[in-house]
Amino acid sequence: MNIVVLDQLWVYLSGNPLLSLLVTLLAFLLASHVNRWSGGSTLLHPVIVSVALLILFLLATGIDYATYFKGAQFIHFLLGPATVALAIPLYDHRERVRKLLWPILISCVAGVVTASLSSLGIALLMGASRETLLSLATKSVTSPIAMGIAEQLGGIPALAAGLVLLTGSVGCALGPWLFRWLGIRDPAVRGFTMGLAAHGFGTAYCFASIGAVAGAFAGLSMGLTGLLTAFVLPVLVGMLNI
Repeated sequence: MNIVVLDQLWVYLSGNPLLSLLVTLLAFLLASHVNRWSGGSTLLHPVIVSVALLILFLLATGIDYATYFKGAQFIHFLLGPATVALAIPLYDHRERVRKLLWPILISCVAGVVTASLSSLGIALLMGASRETLLSLATKSVTSPIAMGIAEQLGGIPALAAGLVLLTGSVGCALGPWLFRWLGIRDPAVRGFTMGLAAHGFGTAYCFASIGAVAGAFAGLSMGLTGLLTAFVLPVLVGMLNI
């Protein structure tokens, strides 16, 4: 009798959007503990661990992604407001941003073009399909923007989101090491670089491990990268005749 009741309860919960929301929150909570236990290792970033846990959960329970996303979409919706909220720390350092306006714009354009051309060039040489190329080109932009750009260009939004996560995790793993190797200590430079190369992952890392100045410049870089990519990428795609 108890088994029948449990089966009925699971059938109800598996079709309820709130289960996906609860599992997502629990996965991130557990992943945060794992990250703290590892001493803040970038290889065990909470987002990466959460993704792995959720994949295992979906495989074990047989719940398809569409059903899962019915509940997870509430968290997905918050990505937009969270990105906009980064304007608050940026406003606190607006004078420094104003003084560095031209270096910031030039660096951002150079970063966007380099990131897009390098990924497209390597993928073209390896014979990637058009959909893969267009999804890969957005890898250095934060997830909400990357998915939108990929969809408009004819790429695969889900693949673009996955590549964004991979790019962010690699950027967080290599960025601090490169800063030490190159002797870069300025928090503004470190923050801007992390936001440009590792978008949301890098911004979160800057706020948690470097400071508010680095976090503000990372948020600025992430926003500008998304904006410029939306304009630059279609031009590059047309030039390369993809």
